[in-house]
Amino acid sequence: MQLVIVESPAKAKTIEKYLGGDFKVLASYGHVRDLPPKDGSVRPDEDFAMDWEVYSDQRNRAQVKAIADAAKGASRLVLATDPDREGEAISWHVMDLLKKRKALPTKVDRVTFNAITKKAVTDAMKAPRELDQDLIDAYLGRRALDYLFGFTLSPVLWRKLPGAKSAGRVQSVALRLICEREREIEVFKADEYWSVTAKMEQDGTGFDARLVRYDGKKLEKLSIGDKGTADAAKAAVEQGAFTVEEVETKPLKRNPAPPFTTSTLQQEAARKLGFSASHTMRCAQTLYEAGAITYMRTDGVQMDMSAIMACRDAISERYSEEYRPEKPRFYSTKAKNAQEAHEAIRPTNFSKDRAGSGDDAKLYALIFKRAMASQMATAQLERTTVTMRDPTGKHELRATGQVVKFPGFLAVYSESFDEKSEEDDDNLLPVMRKGDAPAKKSVEALQHFTQPPPRFSEASLVKRLEELGIGRPSTYASTIQTLRDRDYVRMEQKRFFAEDSGRLLTAFLERFFPRYVAYDFTASMEDELDEVSGGRAQYKALLADFWRDFKPKSDEVMERQPSEVTEVLDEFLADFLFPEREDGHDPRWCPLCAEQNREGGELHLRGGRYGAFIGCVNYPECNFRRKFGQPGNDDGSEDGAMGEDPETGLPVERKSGRFGPYVQTGEGKDIKRASIPKDIDDFDLEWALKLLALPRVVGQHPDTGKDIEAGLWRYGPAVRHDGAYGKLQNTAEIFEIGMNRAVDLIAQSAKTKGGRGSREPLKVLGKTEAGEEVKLMDGRYGPYITDGSVNATLPKDKDKDSLTLEEALVLIAEKAAKAPAKKKRKAPAKKKAPAKNAAAKKPAAKKAPAKKPAKKKPAAKSEAE
Repeated sequence: MQLVIVESPAKAKTIEKYLGGDFKVLASYGHVRDLPPKDGSVRPDEDFAMDWEVYSDQRNRAQVKAIADAAKGASRLVLATDPDREGEAISWHVMDLLKKRKALPTKVDRVTFNAITKKAVTDAMKAPRELDQDLIDAYLGRRALDYLFGFTLSPVLWRKLPGAKSAGRVQSVALRLICEREREIEVFKADEYWSVTAKMEQDGTGFDARLVRYDGKKLEKLSIGDKGTADAAKAAVEQGAFTVEEVETKPLKRNPAPPFTTSTLQQEAARKLGFSASHTMRCAQTLYEAGAITYMRTDGVQMDMSAIMACRDAISERYSEEYRPEKPRFYSTKAKNAQEAHEAIRPTNFSKDRAGSGDDAKLYALIFKRAMASQMATAQLERTTVTMRDPTGKHELRATGQVVKFPGFLAVYSESFDEKSEEDDDNLLPVMRKGDAPAKKSVEALQHFTQPPPRFSEASLVKRLEELGIGRPSTYASTIQTLRDRDYVRMEQKRFFAEDSGRLLTAFLERFFPRYVAYDFTASMEDELDEVSGGRAQYKALLADFWRDFKPKSDEVMERQPSEVTEVLDEFLADFLFPEREDGHDPRWCPLCAEQNREGGELHLRGGRYGAFIGCVNYPECNFRRKFGQPGNDDGSEDGAMGEDPETGLPVERKSGRFGPYVQTGEGKDIKRASIPKDIDDFDLEWALKLLALPRVVGQHPDTGKDIEAGLWRYGPAVRHDGAYGKLQNTAEIFEIGMNRAVDLIAQSAKTKGGRGSREPLKVLGKTEAGEEVKLMDGRYGPYITDGSVNATLPKDKDKDSLTLEEALVLIAEKAAKAPAKKKRKAPAKKKAPAKNAAAKKPAAKKAPAKKPAKKKPAAKSEAE
């Protein structure tokens, strides 16, 4: 028997079907072991010795045992993990584990294939090789580097920067990009400018013409900067009789983009489908394991020659011969490491579209179209520019248009871009000749303001990281997810916003560890790791160079007092935290001290148990506070008096607590408090009074006559009636909801209240080996999976629509492994018979003293105890 090791169960099942009965294929479930998450797993003083341990969850340990047991009886071990650095590392881990357990077969081979098709797998089995030590060394160097960075720097953060959670070699640089863009937006000052456009018509076809020359001067974007000039220019166009002076037509050609790499797939899926990078990679993994596409972690842009010919044949079948160029197209990769530059992402079969629905099918269609378009003919376009002048020659209008003469590859696919150029004008123009005088229908002068640079989307952030050479495309999804999980950033309208904790962490690293968050340093580290994987450098020498400077710097910062760190950050962030005030006061002016005629009031950055904030030097006499990320409120602190309740005359105060901001009014037993929800943008006294008055009685339920209340409860905004809750979409709905909708929400809640069996599943995924249905359910705390006996919460980063049966079974197994053993309930002690009447009792004869019972040996504790 020959034992084959791959990563996933789905992949194992498919490959075993291709190979036949002499082969047993087992999945490793990804990496089988890792560095223990504790200090000392990498020891620089011992030539960077590294300790490894098998993942602690029961599924991994059981699978490793199954692999070892199968290996003992195998004549040959075939390591068929993915064809990249991580795949090579998994194979190395498996082989090393089996060697230590004395279960390694005498014959060990490594095979790789770029697609899970029968031909690719069987061809790979005929061409085995040895493990690539250079790729393994590159993995060891990268893993040790990330470990040393994180486990050395994180303790510094915990002790010197309250609220910070962790830092990472690549994630910290990605965070810096987001924070720098935030600063650019904040300091941006918009400039006013105006445009003048004439609505014109020729032969019944309307078109727009822009004023490009006024009073003999060429107009730039900001040339017309005020309404007066704009109105004068508009009048000049209205009064002028414009005739066509020039008609320039230029042929344009557009060539197709190459097939997808990992990063370009993530970018286009974000732009066209709205997918996050992590969701894109999950869908691509599913497609790869199903044999639909080639390997999805690649920086190569070239397709295999047989695939190119199959693609060209498919083009001829679907379109006419003119859509297929005479010669195949070849693309060159920009990858710096040839060993990691695999074939581009493409379909394994160009002869038919993949049927199905859902996100997997959408991503497959994108991959299919992009790959097919890459081998199609050039698109032929024509760009026309019409110039019109008035009789004085001082004023000039210009109209531009673009027409597609032959679509070529555009018949299948057009690439998306984050920002559209102003010159991208695909308007159709009527036929015009010199001397024509198109009719002028109207003229408008429009006011504009220059816009700050846009915040990063996932697509543009991935693109920027790749441009800078930071990280690797295969790691971008996990890097971005880590930033979100740590609450360093948030997503709004598919754009990244830097959170206060992220900005403070970035400032700390820029001030105390500037070299290690520098773009060129991080990019150079990637180049050095590429040198290792190419066999041109030694990974231990790379680690030694890094550690020689990084360790002393970390020790130096660790020796500083937290107050000293805060003082340095206060100065470093002064422009952001204390901008110039419009009222002329000093930027660090304390409004509360001024209000109470207290001298010396000055604001500074302070560190507290729950993070950084702005406070006054006169504390505790002055308790002025402002959140870290809210510079310079003109009316004072965010915390403080907001006004008075008109009904009671009591002050309403805004405060910050352990669980976030809240408002309160009253004193002692009569005090009222209400949390401030995050979905209220313009929070003011009116909002505060509305929250303090909650819950709101919507009305009486028609069946019970009991009140239906709307309010903010433990799990957010909802309506409540007789112990049942109906969830509301947002806080504003608390004050808007009427009886009909409230009763309906309560009724829906009642339907799902009857226990597990009464709920309808969102989806039935399949059955377990025992025949139990595996269902996706909607629970009180979010979606979960159940097989009837074990409930497993669906991770936040897992899309419920793309969940597969195999993934669900893994989650259920992990949950079952973590559950503590149930303790046996003790049998209830038997009740003693009631004592008889003392008078009726006969005097008992004296008994000899009873012997003391022998001590019982303590029972062995169970593993669960």
